[in-house]
Order: sequence, then structure tokens, then C-alpha cells
Amino acid sequence: MKINGENVAAFCGTVWDYLEQHNYQMERVAVEYNGEILQRAQYQLVILQPDDVLEIVSFVGGG
Repeated sequence: MKINGENVAAFCGTVWDYLEQHNYQMERVAVEYNGEILQRAQYQLVILQPDDVLEIVSFVGGG
């Protein structure tokens, strides 16, 4: 599995599970899954596979 350009150990669970386990704020991320942007509603439906590629972008507010 590749996440943000780095090879990582396979993860058993959904995109939501991965984000939650790694302390991402769901309302502040965008996820590209195998080249396709996922809608937030899909995070709990997509089960990760060993050959998947994720790009996770966190949005940061500030002033």
C-alpha cells in the first residue's frame, strides 16, 4: 500500500478507519483513492487493499 508517496504496511479496514486511527480530522481532509477523489460518504464504504494508493491532504486554517 502506498500513502502520500510512501510505501506502508497493508492496513485492514476502511479509509475511514485509517483516517481515524491516524488522527485525521475528517472535516479537514481530502482523499484521493487510486487516482479518484473520494466523497466523504465513501470513506466508510471503501475497504483498503494491499495494492491501493492513497493521497491524503489536510486543510489548515489560519489567519
